[in-house]
Amino acid sequence: MADPGMSVTPYWELTFDADGDVDGPERDQLVAQVTERGVRDLIVFAHGWNDDRSSATALYRRFFAPVPGLAPHARLGYVGVIWPSMRFSDEPIPDFPESAALAPPPTAGLDPDTRRALVAVFPDRTSLIDQLARMLDERPGGPEGLTQFGGLVRQLIDGENRPGVADTEEDGEPRVFTGDPASACEEFAEALASVRSAGAPAEGFSIPNPWNGAKELLRQATYYTMKRRAGTVGERGLGPAIGRLADAAPGVRVHLAGHSFGGRLVSFALRGLPDGVRAVKSVTLLQGAFSHYAFAERVPQAPDRSGALKDLQRRIDGPLVSCYSHFDAALGTFYPLASRLSGDDRSCVGSEIAAVLGPEWGAMGHDGVQAVPGTVRLDLATALASALPATGCVSIDAASVVRLGGAPAGAHSDIVHPELARVILAAGRIT
Repeated sequence: MADPGMSVTPYWELTFDADGDVDGPERDQLVAQVTERGVRDLIVFAHGWNDDRSSATALYRRFFAPVPGLAPHARLGYVGVIWPSMRFSDEPIPDFPESAALAPPPTAGLDPDTRRALVAVFPDRTSLIDQLARMLDERPGGPEGLTQFGGLVRQLIDGENRPGVADTEEDGEPRVFTGDPASACEEFAEALASVRSAGAPAEGFSIPNPWNGAKELLRQATYYTMKRRAGTVGERGLGPAIGRLADAAPGVRVHLAGHSFGGRLVSFALRGLPDGVRAVKSVTLLQGAFSHYAFAERVPQAPDRSGALKDLQRRIDGPLVSCYSHFDAALGTFYPLASRLSGDDRSCVGSEIAAVLGPEWGAMGHDGVQAVPGTVRLDLATALASALPATGCVSIDAASVVRLGGAPAGAHSDIVHPELARVILAAGRIT
């Protein structure tokens, strides 16, 4: 059901489970009402990591609020995608910049809110989650304790290997969960220390406690689960739902937008579109948490590999726009580190991680679309001052507004800005 307190109207919600199955009555209501309500342009937004429906709906309420004033003569409708995701409580909910800047400081242990969110995602592993929480509190000494912790993290995700989708054709389960947990925790601890100390005065050299990285290893396990789930929901759920809508309301122009893993979700919806459906007129990614090579025909470091969404931007009757920011620590530091730990054994530390690791491990929300010929690169001011390309890939540096947030995620959730709403309207040629 739509939230009666939503800032825009008409507004619908589409709810999906972890396997991509849609709430049938919600979908049918949307299909039945969209033409009746006179909608011409339908903006479909997918959240990233949130721990409940209210958080997702709050994001939609705030993000959509300025849109009617930016396009007062457009016949707009709005859809909020609800899918089972989660966040750690030390990560800010997408909000206004002031709230992102005031995000609570990270804690070493597993706080009650994060434990509750983990139990909701892994409902049959409550005792395992409690054991992980005790170890984070007690921090047993020596590498044996970290090895045991890593084994428990692996058990947590073992049951999540339902058929999923990867960013490149050969991606599999990250070896960060099958390799040496102590080494992984050491590298995560070094990266976290660097993010926390960025811009702070130097206080001498110290070796971070690897247990400071253990919670990050657990966080990456949940990210891995959410990443796979987002692709599944997009391909098996949202894509077919758009196909049904296109059959029932062929005149409605659909504009997909997503934050973080929601960007992955709406991108994989392109793979789930029925053949011949041309209803999607734009896709806008806000700090997309998936490989910047996802749309590449060939990955530069491995020419025999392709992005999982190779050429699927051609299913859009309009542009694919990726907004990115170098202030996003989640994607600029931890995403490439986790990706590199999936299949390489080089070591690197701190704020130079993305540069040292190289482009092979980059995320869409850190530097935009990569290895797709013809991609247009713009800063935000230029993008808003002129018409965007009518087709193809566009990467927009949004660091002028996506810039606030503390460790560990940085500005990853700093997306509630009218400038970004304007990008969605510009991508869809909604005037």
